[in-house]
Amino acid sequence: MDQLMIEGPNFLSGRVQVSGSKNAALPILAATLMGQGTQKILNVPNLGDIRTILNLLTHLGASVKKEDSALLVCADSVSEHDVPYELVKTMRASILVLGPLLARFGKAKVSLPGGCAIGERPINLHLMGLQKLGAQIEISEGYIYAQASKLTGTKICFDDITVNGTQNIMMAATLAKGVTLLENAAKEPEVVDLAHFLNKMGANISGAGTDTMIIEGVETLGQATHEIIPDRIEAGTLVLAVAATGGNVRVEHCAPQHLGFVLDKLMACGVHIEQDERSIWVKSNKVLEKINMETKPYPGFPTDLQAQMMAFLTQTQGTSRIVENIFEKRFNHVAELGRMGAQITIDGRCAMVEGGKKLSGAPVMATDLRASASLVIAGLVAHGRTEISRVYHLDRGYEQLEEKLKNLGARIYRVSNRECKG
Repeated sequence: MDQLMIEGPNFLSGRVQVSGSKNAALPILAATLMGQGTQKILNVPNLGDIRTILNLLTHLGASVKKEDSALLVCADSVSEHDVPYELVKTMRASILVLGPLLARFGKAKVSLPGGCAIGERPINLHLMGLQKLGAQIEISEGYIYAQASKLTGTKICFDDITVNGTQNIMMAATLAKGVTLLENAAKEPEVVDLAHFLNKMGANISGAGTDTMIIEGVETLGQATHEIIPDRIEAGTLVLAVAATGGNVRVEHCAPQHLGFVLDKLMACGVHIEQDERSIWVKSNKVLEKINMETKPYPGFPTDLQAQMMAFLTQTQGTSRIVENIFEKRFNHVAELGRMGAQITIDGRCAMVEGGKKLSGAPVMATDLRASASLVIAGLVAHGRTEISRVYHLDRGYEQLEEKLKNLGARIYRVSNRECKG
């Protein structure tokens, strides 16, 4: 099992490019199950979760090929509708194949998903939506059994905003008979990107990015070429790393408009930020001020950047307040940051971060994907060596993060378990 070693403190400078979005690529790859012909997907990141869903597509009978910088996926020969636990136990987004399989075959058997232990993420909204479309659902022995002779469009209102739920129902409704109205739909850029891809395949979806989406069902979907949007969470992580280290970096090939709330908060702290259509210039070389913030669905502050923001706030002056509204167990990184000298107190969903305390390198352990990124940021600013274990979490969602940071001047390197013992 690999570890990351970081010698700090570090000063980051230069230019860095953001990879394609994991959270956009996963549902789009799931949606390839619904199309006829070959789908050409560009800007797909090379990540653990991506490899998992590609293995899943192959298991179902799809053809997956790499051609230069593109992935070619053809699902014409897919005949399997059984998704075993062994293939999806590490990835929550595996639930996204449920809608496409049900829409195409009229039946699906999908293992209840795994993933990061950051709190309850019930799939009841997915199942409620599919049932309203006419599916019969049963859960038995860790599997979801779904079947429907023909899905039929209807009005579906989500009690709570759900990103994957919106995506799953949107895909299923694309091949349903009639019109589906989705209310209280998620507005995340990844939802919009999926709608764009489906429309290129021949779907008729309007309202993506708003509270209400309208999906007019079509008989079949064809083939399309689509480029995945840049990963806003990776971009935000890099911006926060630069801000925390007092660096000077241009983050390129990103979508600044997807990070509006995050950038506003950083500027409120005193970080100098300039942006154009495809890049963010971050310069942080002065005293940083405390802030109060809370996570919210898009366009609010993303929960996937809460842990990284917490690491950054250890470098500000005064006590900052973070409220986590999305996941009830997303403070697992606090204990590990505390091992490095951070002074953070938790009261329910609220964390108080006392800034201005020097961090010291220490052995720490990543507990989930975004927690691992927060430990990397803390290691970059800490004095001495930080050793981060269980970095397979990091590899699920960040493409060559240590190499990108190394190119910006960070003293960071990866070692194998054998090298650690030696």
